[in-house]
Amino acid sequence: MVVTSIMTTEAEITSKEGANVSTAVTEAMHDAWVLQAENFVNVFARKNWSDAVTAGLNVDVKGIFSDLVSSMVAIQGIMYDPSGYSRLAEAEDMVTVLRDGILRNLSVLKDKKVETFIDGA
Repeated sequence: MVVTSIMTTEAEITSKEGANVSTAVTEAMHDAWVLQAENFVNVFARKNWSDAVTAGLNVDVKGIFSDLVSSMVAIQGIMYDPSGYSRLAEAEDMVTVLRDGILRNLSVLKDKKVETFIDGA
């Protein structure tokens, strides 16, 4: 499977979904979820970060976008069909950890000083 993404990679998504993600999750689903997540990041931040990442953000600052988008997509993959996990609580625990990372990253990206820092890095 090859995911089409500006901000993250297939490897980051699948590593966060874990070994027990449903085999029914398709490349097309990942692509759709990635597009939604990247759009959300841009709208939330009120800045087109997709263009900034494509233009070549410094590698030591663009990781926040990869972490954010891959976590958002991984949650969709996990919850699409959590029956493959050893128990539902395992899937829920994974989602909770990913959600916490998402909330942290969104909080950081809201800060205009961080935007200035990322642009200048």
